[in-house]
Amino acid sequence: MDVGQIILIVLGLVVAVVFLIVFFVVISFVNIWIQARMTGAPVSFLTLLSMRLRRVPIGLVVQSRITAVKAGLPLTTDQLEAHYLAGGDVNQVVRALIAAEKANLNLGFNQAAAIDLATHQSGKSVFEAVMTSVNPKVIDCPNPASGKQTIAAVAKDGIQLQVKARVTVRTHLDRFVGGATEETIIARVGEGIVTAIGSAESYKDVLENPDTISKRVLEKGLDASTAFGIMSIDIADVDVGDNIGARLQAEQADANKQIAQAAAETRRALAVANEQEMKARTQEMRAKVVEAEAQVPLAMAEAFRSGHLGVMDYYRMQNIQADTRMRQSISGEDVSKSGPAS
Repeated sequence: MDVGQIILIVLGLVVAVVFLIVFFVVISFVNIWIQARMTGAPVSFLTLLSMRLRRVPIGLVVQSRITAVKAGLPLTTDQLEAHYLAGGDVNQVVRALIAAEKANLNLGFNQAAAIDLATHQSGKSVFEAVMTSVNPKVIDCPNPASGKQTIAAVAKDGIQLQVKARVTVRTHLDRFVGGATEETIIARVGEGIVTAIGSAESYKDVLENPDTISKRVLEKGLDASTAFGIMSIDIADVDVGDNIGARLQAEQADANKQIAQAAAETRRALAVANEQEMKARTQEMRAKVVEAEAQVPLAMAEAFRSGHLGVMDYYRMQNIQADTRMRQSISGEDVSKSGPAS
């Protein structure tokens, strides 16, 4: 066997292998290719092969395109493939576009793809956004998941009202990407309810016309820069709570009482201190009196020595003192407080 024959055999084997590969590839694509062709959404073998090389699920993309074309949406495989590679949900986008088309909503593929990517891993989907735009959604205010069942607000007369509201919203598809979520709507509505009740002169006015709360809240345009448009705010329940004004007045009176008691205690302590100071001064003066009385005998002795006081003068002074003590004793006066004895 010469070299030429060997080359021919090798070439034949290579051609056979290539043919078998192409055959199996065609066989694997022929079913979906025929299905696409028969439904009016044809896809070439080259496109199918390129999607296989890029590891794009061919069945998902082709089936989604078939569904879109049947619904009258001229989507291409390139659009669906690009959205899949970007991490989007092709099936949800197609369903959303079909729902928007049937509801006469202006929603393009690029906008739907952007909404789908924005809601990725958020628990929501572009299809849900479209359905909320078609069928308005009711939101409880406050959200029961937050642990609060009612919104508490106080009227001008001090009576607390506990309100539960239900907000009907519709999705704004053109503001869905980048717009505030439901939590913002709930917070704004709650703030509006508190403001409306706080401006009421009496809680009775609110009980008589609870729709005034809805009107005042709706006038503030709370859905600005949000992904939703508020259609209505309905007050589902209004209950009378505590008398906050009376409780605050009682607490203020108790605080004033404690302040007065503290001031009185301060004055009492000051008076006790002054009393103790006066007692100390009295003892001091008594000590000075005793000290002065102790000087009397010395002065008398000095008078005797200098001749200024005679014996008869001394005896007369003694008689006068004795007479004074006798009179004090008869009158019941304390003799010990009288003048010094000689």
